[in-house]
Amino acid sequence: MGAALHRLRGQAPAVTPASETDAPVAASLVSIDDIRRAARGLAGVAVRTPLVAFEAAGLAGPPVLVKAESLQPVGAFKIRGAYHAMAALSDAERARGVVTHSSGNHAQGVARAARLLGISATIVMPSDAPAVKRARVAADGAEIVTVGPASGDREAMTDRLVAERGLVLIPPYDDDRIIAGQGTVGLEIAEDVANLAAVLVPIGGGGLASGVVVAVKALHPTARVVGVEPELAADAQESLRTGRIVRWQATRTGRTIADGTRSQAIGRRPFAHLSRLLDDVVTVTEAEIAATIRLIADESRLVVEPSGALAPAAARYRAREAGIAGLQGPVVAIVSGGNVDPDRYRELLRSPVPPRP
Repeated sequence: MGAALHRLRGQAPAVTPASETDAPVAASLVSIDDIRRAARGLAGVAVRTPLVAFEAAGLAGPPVLVKAESLQPVGAFKIRGAYHAMAALSDAERARGVVTHSSGNHAQGVARAARLLGISATIVMPSDAPAVKRARVAADGAEIVTVGPASGDREAMTDRLVAERGLVLIPPYDDDRIIAGQGTVGLEIAEDVANLAAVLVPIGGGGLASGVVVAVKALHPTARVVGVEPELAADAQESLRTGRIVRWQATRTGRTIADGTRSQAIGRRPFAHLSRLLDDVVTVTEAEIAATIRLIADESRLVVEPSGALAPAAARYRAREAGIAGLQGPVVAIVSGGNVDPDRYRELLRSPVPPRP
């Protein structure tokens, strides 16, 4: 862990497509202007979430702030990209209804955006999605279609519903509108922290990390932006270090407790952004994820789901590998969400806390 990415920023070749498609990838990236437009459209819909003190990054390291996206109306950052993408639909597209696939947080974002915009929504969810996420999707009036746990199962069913019902797909991450919407997280960080040294951002499908790195690098060019994955679902790290999208089997990514990062491969558009702009990707263990949920509850008074604990876990346990231990200035770790079943959360609060390395 902690080695340089296979392709250095600014030296990336043409994007290598995923093995399942030979379609070309557009060369242009989402811009800071795209993200600013998204921010204007999200006013009054998404919350400008606070930065909350967590701890130092390593012994005598820089201060760490957490960006509390768990405080969004749907408990996660996903409302940003979902609403931005759906608000751009034509009247004819809105009349057809929308469909997406998600393990939970994007599902909630699409369901809430659909209710706000008066659009019918169908959500394809895995059988192992947390009950609290399923319940909140249903509460916003969306139809839920349940499939197996593999992300490939969700994608196949979504494609079928698009073909059979004529629904409009709202991708969870592989879409420039989604990336621009999620990038408003990075825009807020860049505007709120004058001497920003680094940002740690979780990676599932890569939409959040893509938008955040665009915004941060545009406004703080010298700040480090480092992605964080579970050690048991590190397909993005492998993809970026080998220079091509690598797809992991569902049986591998399904081992992590961080259900929001169980996607089997990052998207092609996120790969285009991250391979050019991201400084590195580090991984954290399951024990470190669980312990960080407890630590954030104790130190920051926030309820965090496993996927949301990835970036703060890296700040505590992987500061050296992430290249942030000796930085001058604040480090921001993005807490992507706080949607966790109450019984599971009580178990996680009893997790042992490993010593800091």
